[in-house]
Amino acid sequence: MSYIRRRKAPANPVRNEEEKEKEKKVKARSIKGEKIRKWSCMDGCCWFIGMICSIWWFLLFLYNAMPASFPQYVTEAITGPLPDPPGVKLSKEGLTAEHPVVFVPGIVTGGLELWEGRQCADGLFRKRLWGGTFGELYKRPLCWVEHMSLDNETGLDRPGIRVRPVSGLVAADYFAPGYFVWAVLIANLARIGYEEKNMYMAAYDWRISFQNTEVRDRSLSRIKSNIELMVATNGGKKVVVIPHSMGVLYFLHFMKWVEAPAPMGGGGGSDWCAKHIKAVMNIGGPFLGVPKSVAGLFSIEARDIAVARTFAPGFLEKDVFGLQTLQHLMRMTRTWDSTMSMIPKGGDTIWGSLDWSPDVSYNCSVKKRKNNDTHNAFQNDKESLGLMKNNSYGRLISFGKDIAELHSSKLERLDFRGALKGRNLANTSNCDVWTGYHDMGVEGIKAVTDYKAYTADSVLDLLHFVAPKMMKRGDAHFSYGIADDLDDEKYKHYKYWSNPLETTLPNAPDMEIYSMYGVGIPTERAYVYKLTPQSECYIPFQIDTSANGGNEYSCLRDGVYSSDGDETVPVLSAGFMCAKGWRGRTRFNPSGIRTFIREYDHAPPANLLEGRGTQSGAHVDILGNFALLEDIIRVAAGASGEDLGGDRVHSEIFKWSEKIILDL
Repeated sequence: MSYIRRRKAPANPVRNEEEKEKEKKVKARSIKGEKIRKWSCMDGCCWFIGMICSIWWFLLFLYNAMPASFPQYVTEAITGPLPDPPGVKLSKEGLTAEHPVVFVPGIVTGGLELWEGRQCADGLFRKRLWGGTFGELYKRPLCWVEHMSLDNETGLDRPGIRVRPVSGLVAADYFAPGYFVWAVLIANLARIGYEEKNMYMAAYDWRISFQNTEVRDRSLSRIKSNIELMVATNGGKKVVVIPHSMGVLYFLHFMKWVEAPAPMGGGGGSDWCAKHIKAVMNIGGPFLGVPKSVAGLFSIEARDIAVARTFAPGFLEKDVFGLQTLQHLMRMTRTWDSTMSMIPKGGDTIWGSLDWSPDVSYNCSVKKRKNNDTHNAFQNDKESLGLMKNNSYGRLISFGKDIAELHSSKLERLDFRGALKGRNLANTSNCDVWTGYHDMGVEGIKAVTDYKAYTADSVLDLLHFVAPKMMKRGDAHFSYGIADDLDDEKYKHYKYWSNPLETTLPNAPDMEIYSMYGVGIPTERAYVYKLTPQSECYIPFQIDTSANGGNEYSCLRDGVYSSDGDETVPVLSAGFMCAKGWRGRTRFNPSGIRTFIREYDHAPPANLLEGRGTQSGAHVDILGNFALLEDIIRVAAGASGEDLGGDRVHSEIFKWSEKIILDL
């Protein structure tokens, strides 16, 4: 067979141009298709969230459309007659409104609305960006993140954006439709004669530092003026203040601010609190911080998010809906300076060291109880104690379960503080959001894991290492130590005012301070971490959900060690100051203000018709706890702590407090 060699035909310039044009169109269609794919995923996400919200609203509509007595009728048919709500019960006893009441909401429970925004937020003037239906979160998520974020240098507004707190009782009565915060307490107070003239919601922007709420919004001055007005217009009756969660720290700051001279303080003088406040009834107060805040700042995680990441790896980190969800959340929340107010205070003295912690003897068995079961499901009997390991909760972060359990004498650690940082990670050019971890480099990240275990003291150094810009702002507004000499002039600075271990209570010997909180719920206390696989856009540290204890009494589940508390605030943080730090006349309580601990043992609802329950000890649900509501209403109507019966304690807070060696 012969082969004929053909000559190559000369190039046709017209045809070449046509082919190039064709290739451009194909490429354009490909890019367009990719964008459509991404946005269709986003639309799918929005559709799914919208569907859930629609179903929720429809169920609420059906519920509200029923006769008012129908839910109660069905519940009573199943469980028997329901007790009267506290307001009804106490009204029958003849109690009436006596002292004006001030509510101080905590972090995330107060509504925020838009007053000025960028082009993507057109049509949202004075619409809620936080609270309510959260409609804008799933309609335009990136725009929502942009407007909810603060300036990373100042901790205040970003240029062209003004988001402000909603005012009035509606600011925090409901967090979302059907999810009450203060609404149940307000309704029960109304039963004995309260109304807006003697109730006030001290709303503030919970994202910014406490002192900056005054700098930007004059929030502290507004609280001072409103309290003075309420006292003056209610026959000189002093107010009962009811802070919740982070609002406890905010009001602690306020009490020092109002006494301090201007311009740093409110100029009210050293006797202002004595003249205006009858009692401060703190609910779920994180007086000494919460370990959960460390996990949130370190890896934007808590137990629930960590478990979700295990079941759907990459779902929150990767470009599933057109954005890296956790990275955006980390960038946003690290601009909220208030979160740093809840970093654990008191260091290793309070929270424990590598081999010791005051609250280690705790049984985390999660056997559920019915409402009428008075047995403490978390009681430390001899059998359960024999099966528990004496792990130290003092290691707030451990890299590996074996590290969490190893005695400190066998730990080999390399100090991370002097490690070099540098951008030698994988390619990050495709990341749609930049986190501080991109600046650390492989060596910086490795240095963090090589230190292996972090206590409350070293956690502060860790956060300075991984988030230096955030912590620089935090250092200007908050402090986490224990004062050696409270007469030192430096403690007159506002950065110390929200730390009860670095400030004194007001000179108000007739005032009362209550610490009221739930117990009997496993509460996040320490974490087991692991290093995540390196990728383009990632957060390198993750709670190791494969780390679990060996029996039902173990407090290690899904990479989280738990202690007693209300699911958010450990008993140690909520109770120590009223159990020991402020008990009697101490250097932190020089005028001897009386303190009371009121604990509410958690009992979940017996059935779905009970909603969130009337005996809940959970951090927010406790605001519907009948026993707590009754205590508050009695004090507002004129009762004292002794009238309530003094302390009511279910936990081991007094035993744990005695283990803490602190100069009082």
